[in-house]
Amino acid sequence: MNAKKTIDNVLGGALIIIMSAMVLNVLWQVFTRFVMGTPSSFTDELARYLMIWAGILGAAYVAGKDMHVAIDVLPQKFNKSIQKRLSAAVKVAVILFALSVMVIGGIRLVYITFVLEQLSPALQIPLAYVYLVIPISGLLIVYYKITDILNKSE
Repeated sequence: MNAKKTIDNVLGGALIIIMSAMVLNVLWQVFTRFVMGTPSSFTDELARYLMIWAGILGAAYVAGKDMHVAIDVLPQKFNKSIQKRLSAAVKVAVILFALSVMVIGGIRLVYITFVLEQLSPALQIPLAYVYLVIPISGLLIVYYKITDILNKSE
């Protein structure tokens, strides 16, 4: 459990840094637009990319804390034994989704944008760096759900 706690702390810290950067970025945008009279050219794009990273990494963080939104009407109608099996089945489905779509699909997306050397319009950074959050978050979700399954079976 020590590794999970370390990953939680690193991920939480990264989310705090991303959100802080987003706030500073938007404040700079407001300052340059209304005080200086000429809006900054990169802030809109940077805010968008920071929001993407915050949203996708935030989903992994919430999955790790098991605080994601869930509809639990169906499981409540069953006894504890069936509820445990249903919970395990849902976790396996999440693992399969995260592996196939987020990890494998995300790696393919990062590779394609890296090979094509696609750059963002204003910041001129490789879009592969922006998309890199998808496989990272997918791996984190897989890790969290596997540890959930292993901890529930003990």
